[in-house]
Amino acid sequence: MIAGVAPRDLPDHQRVVITGLGLTSPNGNTWEAYREGLLTGRSGVREYEIRYIGQTLAGVCDFDPLKYQSRKESRRGTRAGGIAIYCARGAVEHSGIDWDNTDRSRVGIYIGVTEHGNVETENEIYEIKGYDYDTAYWSHHHNPRTVANNPAGEVALSLGVVGPHYTIGAACAAGNAGIIQGVQMLRLGDCDLALAGGVSESIHTFGIFAGFKSQGALAVHTDPTRASRPFDMDRNGIVVSEGGCLFVLERLSDARARKAQIYGEILGYAMNTDATDFVLPNPDRQAECMGLALRRAHLAPSDIDIVSTHATGTASGDSQECIALRKVFDGSGGTRFNNTKSFIGHTMGAAGALELAGNLASFQDRTCHATINVDVLDPDCALPGLILNEPQELSHANTILNNSFGMLGINSVVIVGRYT
Repeated sequence: MIAGVAPRDLPDHQRVVITGLGLTSPNGNTWEAYREGLLTGRSGVREYEIRYIGQTLAGVCDFDPLKYQSRKESRRGTRAGGIAIYCARGAVEHSGIDWDNTDRSRVGIYIGVTEHGNVETENEIYEIKGYDYDTAYWSHHHNPRTVANNPAGEVALSLGVVGPHYTIGAACAAGNAGIIQGVQMLRLGDCDLALAGGVSESIHTFGIFAGFKSQGALAVHTDPTRASRPFDMDRNGIVVSEGGCLFVLERLSDARARKAQIYGEILGYAMNTDATDFVLPNPDRQAECMGLALRRAHLAPSDIDIVSTHATGTASGDSQECIALRKVFDGSGGTRFNNTKSFIGHTMGAAGALELAGNLASFQDRTCHATINVDVLDPDCALPGLILNEPQELSHANTILNNSFGMLGINSVVIVGRYT
């Protein structure tokens, strides 16, 4: 980006736009189904059982893993890789790009992940336990399944991409980080088309449930659909979920040349670090991250129509983010705030990308989806403009600020605007 130049004043080869997306979420496997679930209040959280933990709650995806893979390919690969392939191929189809005539050496794959490999290692240890821990029964597929670049690599194999592929480990800020990486690589000329976003297979590892449970941060509720309840006085933790969302990102010059439909333009982004605590967030650093993204976008807080909050349903996390939001958006009376995790739980590495996708359709339908499951709003979370329980029609929807924060104090913000 050219310093001091507003994103929309950049030359077309430096402006980056969204021309397609593919996703799977706990409440929809297409963008249309997902959006419909968000507007009608449909939760994707259900009862779930996992080894050593027993009965719990989770957001579970029900996409067809054999839509784009053979049974053999699916067995050899990973759940995260299968999610990534489903999203990537869906995004390519949605973009309308002539894939057969696309130079695959100029395609980059940048996928954010919270963690990867725990599922496969846990499974292998469990299996060899039945053979007195004889490693002769250890799968020879284990190493390629567990390397950190696996989800992006599985996409590259499936699509025949020979350009750069890698994952970005950024905890629960990873979905945004994948998008940011894609934008940067396009502007640097490292690729001509980026498949960027995030994926998560987290519900298949018992360790993540055990970890949150030991922290007292795993949500419980007699009604699974009401367990994920950010901002509510009775919120009691995170609902762990799986899912994925990948975007097709292109330079505006290339998108216009092929007359692509444009769903949004990346106007600004930022990442920073709290450097405060392993788990507890720092609202000052979160506010600084939002402020930096706004400055890079050449926007004032009052220019933002929708803020997609990160809030996960933990008592401290939600309240701390609201402190940060008040620092930034105090006096921005027209800004609306919502939360997507209340519908689908916390999709970890996919969260930033999926939550952006959930709001991106507002550019078309001028509606801000709600935060559901708020019976009694926590006064610490009572933001002016917070949309609760029912969607709200807007006079205009031109800008979205997407928050996504993670452990070890990693913060990410992406700002997307309606393409004009």
